[in-house]
Amino acid sequence: MSERAEEDTVAVTIENRIAWVSYNRPEKRNCMSPKLNRQMMRVLEELEFRDDVGVLVLTGAGDAFSAGMDLQEYFRDNEALGLGAIRKSQREAYGWWDRLRWYEKPTIGMVGGWAFGGAYGPLHALDIVVAADEATFGLSEINWGILPGGGASKVAQELMPFRKAIYHAMMGENLTGKQAAEQGLVTESVPAAALKARVTEIAEKLLKKDQNALRATKWAMRRMSEMTFDNAMDYLIRAQEALNGQGGLEARKEATKQFLDDKTFKPGLGAFDTSKIKK
Repeated sequence: MSERAEEDTVAVTIENRIAWVSYNRPEKRNCMSPKLNRQMMRVLEELEFRDDVGVLVLTGAGDAFSAGMDLQEYFRDNEALGLGAIRKSQREAYGWWDRLRWYEKPTIGMVGGWAFGGAYGPLHALDIVVAADEATFGLSEINWGILPGGGASKVAQELMPFRKAIYHAMMGENLTGKQAAEQGLVTESVPAAALKARVTEIAEKLLKKDQNALRATKWAMRRMSEMTFDNAMDYLIRAQEALNGQGGLEARKEATKQFLDDKTFKPGLGAFDTSKIKK
């Protein structure tokens, strides 16, 4: 087929406050081209503050999540144009990964097929990642004489135990979805037939929780990875104080009322009814 228009490289469907965002280059196993990277940033910006979107799910059309960076368009074509073109494409790619990492709303990855190399960047940026047992994860860079760049080495080192990460990067051997879950690269894996249902279940549970608290929680979990224990303790106190000024105090009062007075809410069994928070 002819090359897709830039706006067609990412597909979006919104259903029941869940935005299903898909890499849409199935004929290329959804490898990330400069066009796709630019369009993904536009999509993230457009969805971030929409009232009809509460959770964002990132997946891939066809039989792949993403095979990584497009070797022709991202690497060879830009290298022919010089350092300026290389840096521009790097910023476009890393820019939307960073935006996703600190997204205002909860994010879920749904990996049903191939996830290779550069795909690890957005994989790390997502809050929760569910893979099919049959999915395939790989850092194949060592097999063609380069190191896993673009953040892929850092993602493996940060998410996986050190001995597993260094083996994964040095050997160039693939992992199944089950193995990726066992080694911490993804949150969990399920049979392919149950993948969308499980992602939907998680998204629906997130939608019932207080959105301000979710945002503060996901950001805190990421920030604390860089902190000492004492700094993290202090950060969490300040983060809760900031959350109080963004509706957190009203939310806490309503949740406490539902638990102590109304007896309609048990924290260990689910979220309180956020629709009753006084605005």
